[in-house]
Amino acid sequence: MKYEVIMAGEQTLTEKILSRAAGKAVTPNDIVEISVDLIGFHDLTGFHVIEVIESVGYKYIPNPEKLVIAFDHLVPPPDVRSAEIQKLVRELARKSKVLNFHDVGDGILHQLLLEKYVEPGQVVVGADSHTSTAGALGAFAQGMGATDVAAALLTGKTWVSVPQSFKVVLKGVPKKWVTGKDVALEILREFKADYFNGMSLEFYVEKSSEFPMDYRATVSNMGIEFNADSTLFVPDAETYSYLKNERGVECKMISPDKNASYVDEHVIDLKDVDLLVAAPYSVDNVKGVREVEGMEVDMVFIGSCTNGRLSDLEIAAKMMKGRKVRSRCVVIPASRKVFNKALELGYIQTLVSAGCVVTFSTCGPCIGGHFGVAGPDEVILSTSNRNFKGRMGSPNSKTFLVGPSVAAASAVLGKVSEPGELQ
Repeated sequence: MKYEVIMAGEQTLTEKILSRAAGKAVTPNDIVEISVDLIGFHDLTGFHVIEVIESVGYKYIPNPEKLVIAFDHLVPPPDVRSAEIQKLVRELARKSKVLNFHDVGDGILHQLLLEKYVEPGQVVVGADSHTSTAGALGAFAQGMGATDVAAALLTGKTWVSVPQSFKVVLKGVPKKWVTGKDVALEILREFKADYFNGMSLEFYVEKSSEFPMDYRATVSNMGIEFNADSTLFVPDAETYSYLKNERGVECKMISPDKNASYVDEHVIDLKDVDLLVAAPYSVDNVKGVREVEGMEVDMVFIGSCTNGRLSDLEIAAKMMKGRKVRSRCVVIPASRKVFNKALELGYIQTLVSAGCVVTFSTCGPCIGGHFGVAGPDEVILSTSNRNFKGRMGSPNSKTFLVGPSVAAASAVLGKVSEPGELQ
């Protein structure tokens, strides 16, 4: 994408992106109209976006070149109403010549945006709260309601209140089995779920290769759980490598100015981050895994837009190789690309041999949709992003959020366990 140089003082990454999109220099708390580079919706929210577009007289989806559609929430459709909605959206996408349309099984919207579309410095909006995932590549990404997303499609623009930028430095090397999920939970443990309202988190990774793109995607994905307006990773060598090796593109990198002003700064030494769990019924009810160790587990879910990536499946396969699961275990790769690569590397065979149910990409259990809905009084360990009452099924069930290593080890042993207990 092309960047217009906006003359301003020293700016954060967020301020630079929004200044470019606004066509003028912006500062925190400004309310500005900005151009939108990329727009996304899925089968559930897309229906409501289309309702709004049709209510103002449009028979086609405007600006289709900016739009990415992915069927992911209730796929394959588990009931007639879901099938009807998908048929309607599918047919309108075809009539509107939406080229970036992904049907059942292609992948979860947020994963597909990373794999195919998002570039550093873009403004991305989506009709789903976890659109924040795109921040892993250095984009300013926000989830919005159907009306705002429809307006972005109609006009190519949206409005924002420019957030204050909060700097987070990740230094050092994580312990074995600690991943981006544990870093996200560490932030929630430290700051709770309402601290970052009105702020944009900008992550600097001191040793870029020690915090790979999969980890960054998990942290950015849970940015909405931090209540942040946006969650971005400053593009670096890892960003460049991912875009070049995974997508074959060389994008222009964008960075904050050296003397940019931040509302505050927080440093996380990765070697001090432990394996963590968010206990019911809040994402910030964070404890060390050892505090709930030994609790029997009915079902384990490894997947979602939070932790359904290749490194997550690799960890699970390492935990389960030559073993059998004692708890029900559902594994869902976040995209067809991830599924195929895991199949090629033998991870899928290992997981199936261990007794897991493995299927193509769907949000499914994360939203209590299908492919593993929680029953009354059941204990669920999930690598997804929310554990509110009733989120994954019965309101009497309990969901604990964990990373892939704890999820896999617990599935094998049938109780909440750290990976070391398998050895």
